[in-house]
Amino acid sequence: MKLDLGALELGVATAATQIEGGDADTNWHRWAAEPGHVADGSTPTRAADHWNRVDEDVALLAELGIRHYRMGLEWARIEPRPGVFDDDAIAHYRDELAALRAAGIAPLVTLHHFNNPGWLEERGTWLGEEAVPAFLRYTERVVGELKDLVGEWITINEPNVYAAVGYAFGVWPPGGRSMRQGMRVMSRMAQAHIQAYQMIHAAQPGARVGVAHHLRLFDPACLANPLELAAAKAYDYVFQGALLDAMAFGRFRPPLRAAAGTGPGRYYDFTGVNYYTRAWVSGVQQDTKPGVPVNDLSWEIYPQGMFRVLRAVAARYPGDIYVTENGTADAADAFRPRFLYDHLLAVVRSGAPVRRYYHWCFTDNWEWAEGEVPRFGLVHLDYDTQARTVRESGRFYADMIAHRGVTDDAYARWVVPAAAGSGVAGD
Repeated sequence: MKLDLGALELGVATAATQIEGGDADTNWHRWAAEPGHVADGSTPTRAADHWNRVDEDVALLAELGIRHYRMGLEWARIEPRPGVFDDDAIAHYRDELAALRAAGIAPLVTLHHFNNPGWLEERGTWLGEEAVPAFLRYTERVVGELKDLVGEWITINEPNVYAAVGYAFGVWPPGGRSMRQGMRVMSRMAQAHIQAYQMIHAAQPGARVGVAHHLRLFDPACLANPLELAAAKAYDYVFQGALLDAMAFGRFRPPLRAAAGTGPGRYYDFTGVNYYTRAWVSGVQQDTKPGVPVNDLSWEIYPQGMFRVLRAVAARYPGDIYVTENGTADAADAFRPRFLYDHLLAVVRSGAPVRRYYHWCFTDNWEWAEGEVPRFGLVHLDYDTQARTVRESGRFYADMIAHRGVTDDAYARWVVPAAAGSGVAGD
């Protein structure tokens, strides 16, 4: 056995806006409809048409031996107007969850994955006073309707990415370009999580609740350069460190601000870690280290970062860890098997209490501002025909699940022939 996974359970992850398709009135449907916002001009209206293909996708999950599935809910479908809930949409999600349960697949449900209803965008998005009460109203209804089918919840996915890219850098909706606004959104999302955590446990005492945090390393190009060391530490603190402490323990430190009534405590049952790459801090700029292997999006492939991130999380936030996302853009499926092996090896060697690993993504999906071009799926998607085809990396993943690790034969078949990446940074 090349890699023994022990008690580590493998699953796959998705997000509602990225796979469901249809014309839900979300912030992303509105944003993508405006020219220049999405790299290839696509919109989430097509995506993977999962809304109409739930049975097909559940059958494919079962075929691959998947027993843990992270999925998202589309808030705009469930609450199309403020305070007005769509019983048919809720029934659709109940049917999907029941189908997963019947297939022996345990769901981990995400309440907010970068997706707002259009009406919330009109009312100030997460900068407005209405955002937190609206999110709690939606959460209360969803948990009340679905708690008999769902035992684990993620309140918010990657709040730091949502705040930074949408409110500070202007690349995602609503297109803001203010660091102060980004910090305000992070503070609001931390408040929303804390209150949602308490609300969910009041309604469902046995539930497990956490946040899916986007975590990366900020490594200085030169350890002897005090400017780069300081810049790397500042990036780490502002982008993720302060936010994790606020959401986990209710400890708000500048530049974050606590809302009235938000006190210290423990507001997580597991820590969700989304890990993809690291940032190379040269001077005061973030870049990619020259000469390293990269994926199709030119992100560095750095499995050692998984080891380092997990060790740091385990030391600071006691308790179970779920790797809630990890994957790579690889249209040719040339290096994904090696990526999987190397990152899972890092998980095991970290010694951290990682109970789950959810690969991003189950099937190719609409990748936000990058559109339909990046391919993260274990399953290839033909967007025109909606045909699903399991990639060799998907077969490898199924084999790992079946054998609870990587056998010598699987290593020789899938890992040995795989490339290190799609290219080298700087080429």
